[in-house]
Amino acid sequence: MDPESSEQDEEKKKYTSVCVGREEDIRKSERMTAVVHDREVVIFYHKGEYHAMDIRCYHSGGPLHLGEIEDFNGQSCIVCPWHKYKITLATGEGLYQSINPKDPSAKPKWCSKGVKQRIHTVKVDNGNIYVTLSKEPFKCDSDYYATGEFKVIQSSS
Repeated sequence: MDPESSEQDEEKKKYTSVCVGREEDIRKSERMTAVVHDREVVIFYHKGEYHAMDIRCYHSGGPLHLGEIEDFNGQSCIVCPWHKYKITLATGEGLYQSINPKDPSAKPKWCSKGVKQRIHTVKVDNGNIYVTLSKEPFKCDSDYYATGEFKVIQSSS
C-alpha cells in the first residue's frame, strides 16, 4: 500500500459533504451543531439562508451556537456570548465600531477586521442538510479553537 496515496485519499475525504440533519429540524430551532470530519461546526438558518462556521469564536473560543443573531451595518452577525464579538454569517468577517478620536463630532462607523471565522458550505438536497468543510488555503483565526482540547461535541465515532 502506498502511504502517499493513503494520505491523499484521507485529504480528499476531509472535503466530502456530510449529512448533518434534516431541513425541518433546523428551521424550527434556527441552528444546530455537528461534527464534520472531526471539526465542530454550527449551522444557522437565518432569513431563509443556511450558514455554517466553526463552532468556537476566533477571539477566545466562545460558544457561538449559544450566541444571538443580530444585524449590524446591514449584515447578519452572530454575537459571541462571551465577549460580544460580532461575526458576519455570510463571510466570517469580524466587525467592530471605529471612531476618529481627533474629530469630537464623528459618529462611530462599522469596520471589518477581515475574515476571522472559518465559513463552511451548506447545501440542501431532498430535505437533508449537508456541510462541506472549507478548502480555503489561508490560516483563519478560528482554526486554533477548532481542534484538540477545545472540542465540546462528543463524536459518536
